[in-house]
Amino acid sequence: MVTLSQRMPLETPNSGPLVAVASPTPSGFAPLRIHLFRDRWVASTISSVGTWMQDTAGTWLMTSLTASPLLIALMQTAASLPVLMVGLLAGATADIFDRRRLLIFWQAWMLVSVAVLAALTFIGFISPWTLLAFTFLLNIGSAMNNPAWQAIVPELVPRELIPDAVALNSASNNLARAVGPALGGLMVAGFASVHTGAGWVFFLNAASFAGVIWVLFNWKRTPLFKSALPSERIAGSIMTGLRYVRYAPELQSSLIRAFTFAFFVSAIWALLAVVAKRDLSEGALGYGILNGSLGLGAVIAATMLPRIRRRVAADTIIAVSTFYDVATLLILAYVHYPLIIIFTLIVSGFAWTSTMSTLNTSVQLSVPAWVQARALGAYLMTFQGGMALGSILWGTIAEHTSTPIALAVSACGLAISYPFIRRFHILQGPLPDHTPFRSSRPVTQPSLFQLADNAAQAEDLIHEGPVRISIEYRIPLERYAEFTHAIHQLRGVRLRDGAMRWGIYRDVIDPERLNETFVMESWLDYLRSRERITAADEAIRAHVRELHQGEEQPKISYQIYAREITPNETPPHRQPDSK
Repeated sequence: MVTLSQRMPLETPNSGPLVAVASPTPSGFAPLRIHLFRDRWVASTISSVGTWMQDTAGTWLMTSLTASPLLIALMQTAASLPVLMVGLLAGATADIFDRRRLLIFWQAWMLVSVAVLAALTFIGFISPWTLLAFTFLLNIGSAMNNPAWQAIVPELVPRELIPDAVALNSASNNLARAVGPALGGLMVAGFASVHTGAGWVFFLNAASFAGVIWVLFNWKRTPLFKSALPSERIAGSIMTGLRYVRYAPELQSSLIRAFTFAFFVSAIWALLAVVAKRDLSEGALGYGILNGSLGLGAVIAATMLPRIRRRVAADTIIAVSTFYDVATLLILAYVHYPLIIIFTLIVSGFAWTSTMSTLNTSVQLSVPAWVQARALGAYLMTFQGGMALGSILWGTIAEHTSTPIALAVSACGLAISYPFIRRFHILQGPLPDHTPFRSSRPVTQPSLFQLADNAAQAEDLIHEGPVRISIEYRIPLERYAEFTHAIHQLRGVRLRDGAMRWGIYRDVIDPERLNETFVMESWLDYLRSRERITAADEAIRAHVRELHQGEEQPKISYQIYAREITPNETPPHRQPDSK
């Protein structure tokens, strides 16, 4: 996006109408044919230039305020820690509230944060802790903004263009990153005082947020998924997101890979300024060139990734990038020749963007629309958590030993950890169809107004719970193994969509009679789970129903927890047949 958290090239979606665009060749530029996508891509690129200028100016300002490697490394932590703190909250709010309005609010928050920082820098009222505090505040806005910013990608382009859109959004940030650091370093070096140069950079970055706000203000949004039910509460939305992550193995693989890679490779971002100043004896412009070298490699990667991804498996891309970054860390530690380091960093930028774009794409494609922002919030939280924790560790090691030792330890850790995490595969096999399922046959669950005497009673009933749903199947013994395999696949669907507990039980006397039971927190949660069914989920449910033997459909019963009532309360009475 457009904040200091983009010391790492997070993919930043822009907006436009949902229009299918045929791409006759795998060029990767098809999303740019969508008019509004292109406009927002340009606005995001301009704003990202300001971001990377501020990144360089802010970090270099810190080196002029303190000689402590730990405080310098904490600039990375201040950029990453907010996502670790509010990532799930950000995802929950983006799934509950209108994303366009959220984006405008948080862009305004970041504009004000940077503007105040610029004013304090101009007047010289700045210290290491003040700089860290405003960097933290700025990235609170970024953390709350990013899940919604990334979750709108499927609203902008057809599903088949999502990988190309992610790569283009990464290219937007990294194109800015190729020139922004050098421009930021040049502006700081162009003034007699570091404070004055940094202040002007901060001011220009604040102005760049205004352009993004204007583009968002004029965007006419049409959401892909809109529930007809009351909105979830934030706490419940967060718990639903965590439950989904717990029962989504493909998403878990992406999160584990993201944390591990970011934790070790964060040493590059955290200590590059120290390497530039102490080991290479370079100034602000030299540091900007080193940072820009990473950006140049990232731009090359973003333009080539669509073709590479069609020929090379995602796991292979991540493996090659991992071992190249092991070499990069060792070169930064022990080779102090600027030209060699510049070339190494260009390729490292290529490897970084290849990995992070692949992981981001895997998250975008592995979850349905109703939980996408929460999944992206979990991804950003995991990724930035790795960056924040890694930066603290490598900065502490450099503070108490030396920068080369910190870089070498991170290189060894990255190499040693890879054999253990390679079993978490990314984008392997055919992708599930997460388009919402719309049944053509009548829904059989009872409506609230069938169960209630009036609207007021229906409103009370909708929040009652827990609710137990029981489904009875008759399965021939020769198909018992096939059924148990299918029903345990359905278990994941039930739990991801909101079930608190699930079980399948067979009758001891009549083994062909099996009963599936799952518990929802309330009747409203059960209705939400019905809305969340995707085409892939329905295929699993349909297979289970096909194995049922008998002329009638499986018998379903709905039960609400029987709470204790006082003698003065009216007991429940028999309701009409829901069928």
